[in-house]
Amino acid sequence: MRIAVLGGGPGGLYFAYLWKRRHPQSHVELFEQNAADATWGFGVVFSEQALEFLREDDPETVAAVAPQMESWSNITLNLRGESVEIDGVGFSAIGRLALLRLLQARAEAVGVECHYQTAIDSLDQLQGYDLIVAADGLNSLVRRSFEGDFGTSLSYLGNKFAWYGTTRRFETLSQTFVSTELGSFNAHHYRYSQAMSTFLVECDRETWARYGFADKSIEESKAICERIFAATLDGHPLISNKSVWRNFPWLWNEHWHHRNMVLIGDALHTAHFSIGSGTRLAMEDAIALAKALDAAPDDLEAGLEAYEAARKPVVEKLVAAARRSADWYEQFPRHMDRDLMDFAYSYITRSGRIDRQRLAAMAPRFITRYESTRGAAESAASLLGARP
Repeated sequence: MRIAVLGGGPGGLYFAYLWKRRHPQSHVELFEQNAADATWGFGVVFSEQALEFLREDDPETVAAVAPQMESWSNITLNLRGESVEIDGVGFSAIGRLALLRLLQARAEAVGVECHYQTAIDSLDQLQGYDLIVAADGLNSLVRRSFEGDFGTSLSYLGNKFAWYGTTRRFETLSQTFVSTELGSFNAHHYRYSQAMSTFLVECDRETWARYGFADKSIEESKAICERIFAATLDGHPLISNKSVWRNFPWLWNEHWHHRNMVLIGDALHTAHFSIGSGTRLAMEDAIALAKALDAAPDDLEAGLEAYEAARKPVVEKLVAAARRSADWYEQFPRHMDRDLMDFAYSYITRSGRIDRQRLAAMAPRFITRYESTRGAAESAASLLGARP
């Protein structure tokens, strides 16, 4: 089989590697318009469950990635100068470029022909391939060429965000919520190496407008964010990598393949960064596609249909949780009016995947503190109500 993979992100590289490793006789070429060492953003996060999924299917790659990861088991929330840790929530992070380099090396080691700085401007350039795997992200050429056939829908959230890095080391995945005279901000921050952390800044559109960010340069915006989060950064600078203000895109396709073309990763669907699953979803798409094609070696159409049938319900469930999480963030200034523990409980249950019973089993220290503060508040309210 002759396969063309468009896009050299984690999803495209991983599918190319998986297929060529299992089918050395196949001819697999990968086309990436950027240089091999070019990337947007800083670190990427995997939950413990995501790593277990990868370990089950490809323990060799997990073993190669794990030594380069930073791991922790708590989430820290910071609000009005107070902090609370939610225990039992395990994550690991790795630099995006480090992950790409590892996957590039593995793909090339099994014989994938990787073409960097090679733009595919027309599908006519891909004549002669049996299968075209579109892993080329939000602006996918394949998807844009056949949006009606894929049943594409695209919309954008109202909040603005800018993705920075910093040399400040954070011990856990953390969220810092800050109120200013012109509005409220949130920072998502976590370390992804010994010396670097991701620092993603978010605010609602009204706050963004009041600060005049539309007319600010990248450097001017960065300087404002450094002042707003000065206490959190503790003297460390923010680092920009094309850190422009963006709106998060919601992308979905009702149909996942057309003719001999199939979508994976951000070319197919997006999941809000607040649940840290974009890279995970892309790599799991790659696994599912390879499995489905393997199960129908002589019938490409059947393999593509099996990929969609098996994978779509799983992704729909996760995307639904991501939408609920995003809805919470779209209203985060309003949530900031709560007391610290109610705020934390609202945060950790926002996606609907964690209820009180599961939280009690997962985070016993947090739930004990939460219930003790609620008990104290209810007692105080009862005493006040009993006063003559």
